[in-house]
Amino acid sequence: MADLRDVLLVDGYNMIGAWPELASLSQIDMNQARDRLLERLADYQAFTGRRVIAVFDAYRIPGKGKSFEQGKVEVYFTKEKETADEAVERFAAQLKGKRRSVYVATSDFVEQSVAFAQGALRMPALELLTEVEQSEREIGKRIAEQAQRGSRNTIDGKLTPEQLRLFERWRRQ
Repeated sequence: MADLRDVLLVDGYNMIGAWPELASLSQIDMNQARDRLLERLADYQAFTGRRVIAVFDAYRIPGKGKSFEQGKVEVYFTKEKETADEAVERFAAQLKGKRRSVYVATSDFVEQSVAFAQGALRMPALELLTEVEQSEREIGKRIAEQAQRGSRNTIDGKLTPEQLRLFERWRRQ
């Protein structure tokens, strides 16, 4: 059966530059910034159920044209001489269907005008950051509620909220 979930296409380095936490982290270590973005997107994906595809320009990392899953986020590094914007446009064209919406998260509207002309919906970088932070708060709230309800006679009653958060992340992967 076809996957009819909404799709979020994320221009990875664009988000790293637009989110303050990641922009400052990228000045120290770009790999850490990229991993932190993917970690936060994985939590967001698990909370919303949207299919998330993070696209990165491959000139910053070896393995051009490489794709893999990290958590449940699909990660794609562009092919040689292909920009992330071109890859996003290609994915938007391939994924557009009558029963799902395709969102493009970017801070640069002009670069993605072709994807938007194909019917993709724009999600500004700061709007995505707000949604990610909201999903993280909701996940934390649910874990805290479970910890309060939990009995000390059950395994979850004996774990700290941080341990529960870690197990919840593992469960979603």
